[in-house]
Amino acid sequence: MLKDFRDFIARGNVMDMAVGIIVGAAFTAIVKSMVADLINPIIGLFTGGVDFTDRFIVLSGAVPVNTSLEVARESGAAIFAYGSFIMAVINFLIIAWVVFMLVRGVNKVKDAAQREEEAAPEAPAEPAGPTQEELLAEIRDLLKTRDAPTA
Repeated sequence: MLKDFRDFIARGNVMDMAVGIIVGAAFTAIVKSMVADLINPIIGLFTGGVDFTDRFIVLSGAVPVNTSLEVARESGAAIFAYGSFIMAVINFLIIAWVVFMLVRGVNKVKDAAQREEEAAPEAPAEPAGPTQEELLAEIRDLLKTRDAPTA
């Protein structure tokens, strides 16, 4: 079983997936910062300074007026945090767009490399050697001359 596990881990796909997860985690931090530090302020300009991350509706319980989402969550009240959901959707759309652009760029590079490979002149083919039948006929003829009686 240990050998099977070692073989499974040693496969290229597993290692590629691990690298992808690690890079994805680092990429998520960049996207979160981009959304929080760059996009939210721009959205705030168009919405009159409204920050969606702290938008919520109290369903039950007591929450002081004009408190942050964190304070509302800590109060134990049941809240409907639609602002967090909106920001999660915005994060998803940004990540999806960036991944789309990355895949599109990689595909263009692959296509260009494939076109160059197809356009490259092929090396001249090496002359084909004798066929199996020709070699066998030559061996037969050599054996005939060797075994032929000398007069």
